[in-house]
Amino acid sequence: MYTLRQIYESFRFAWRALKSNLLRTILSLLGVTVGIFAIVAVLTIVDSLEKNIKDSLSFLGSGVIYVGKWPFPGQGEEFKWWEYWNRPNPSYNEFKFLQSTLKNSSNIAVFADRGGQVIKRESNSIGQVQLIGGSQNYDQLFEINVELGRYMTLDEIEGGRNVAVLGFEVAQALFPNGEEAIGKHVKIRNLRYVVVGVIKREGQSFLGKTTNDFNVIIPYQSFRKLFQTGSGRWNELGSDIGVKGVESDIGLVELENEIRGLLRVRRGLKPNEKDNFALNRPEAFMSLVSGVFDILSFAGWIIGGFSILVGGFGIANIMFVSVKERTSVIGLQKSLGAKNYFVLFQFLFEAIFLSLIGGMAGLFLVYLITFIPMGSLVVTLTVKNIALGLGVSSAIGLVSGIVPAAMAARLDPVIAIRAT
Repeated sequence: MYTLRQIYESFRFAWRALKSNLLRTILSLLGVTVGIFAIVAVLTIVDSLEKNIKDSLSFLGSGVIYVGKWPFPGQGEEFKWWEYWNRPNPSYNEFKFLQSTLKNSSNIAVFADRGGQVIKRESNSIGQVQLIGGSQNYDQLFEINVELGRYMTLDEIEGGRNVAVLGFEVAQALFPNGEEAIGKHVKIRNLRYVVVGVIKREGQSFLGKTTNDFNVIIPYQSFRKLFQTGSGRWNELGSDIGVKGVESDIGLVELENEIRGLLRVRRGLKPNEKDNFALNRPEAFMSLVSGVFDILSFAGWIIGGFSILVGGFGIANIMFVSVKERTSVIGLQKSLGAKNYFVLFQFLFEAIFLSLIGGMAGLFLVYLITFIPMGSLVVTLTVKNIALGLGVSSAIGLVSGIVPAAMAARLDPVIAIRAT
């Protein structure tokens, strides 16, 4: 109860000080407002950018290791394309070998794709379609959300049947005006395929990738009838093997080591020979993205730090003036029995309160930014950044008010009460 009364009295004094010289207070708090705005705005935009980009990379799957011919860029190594060029592509037989041998995997699939395809249905057609041949468990690796119909069955996949799962935009183009697509035929490279499912609309991602909306998925063995792939030769259309494991660093490292050991034995590589395959993890992209945004966040702290420094001096100036103006009041309080810590806390609470006003003003400006249209970028002010802004404001108020508050607490009541 006593503490609450202290806080209330501090708020009352702070409000009176703010109203007594409104212009001076606003100008002094402007530094804190600008500083908190700069820091929280940069962190909010950086967090939103990072989230949007990582969401856009979700098509790579989560906790998936890719066995391929080419390594992903940005993994800290020189991209020696002349060495990778002559590597054999992963083969269907290697997929079956890993499928039957791996112990640390939860799902495994082989797949290949070819862009720029034209899909036809009677007088309707759509171009620039990504045609994907996927084996068993492909839908588990990449979370294919079928809205109408179903995904391909194991018999259809293993038998290489001519069935297809259409992306939302592909289905809309071939079956306009709400026409039923399930059970109808489409033509892919002059072969008839039965539509068994339509994928739920996903929309365009932040990076411009249209995810599955313009994709068509067919069985991997059926895809091999259209394109030369899966034999393992270096000069054919490349296939990739995706292996899903436990989504933890330790689990994925163990799985990666297991895949490497099995493939080296399968391909007959000697201990002193380099790997002639690449094991890629999407986390390489994520780490690269996080590193860039860490630098941007640091820059935001530097920019906002100067403004907060100015704001801190402004708060300290207000508190020094407040102590000077209320010296006689402090003397009267101490003569009536007020302890030093009561006076100290009174001015500290006042400094923190004033700083919080500036911080909340900065947070409000950041909140207004979230309503500005930024295309596909969705800006969200998170609870974490709100708490950070209020925490920094409180810290600035504490640091700025400690010296004036200590001066007020040490005032001699007799000398103070005589002050005019």
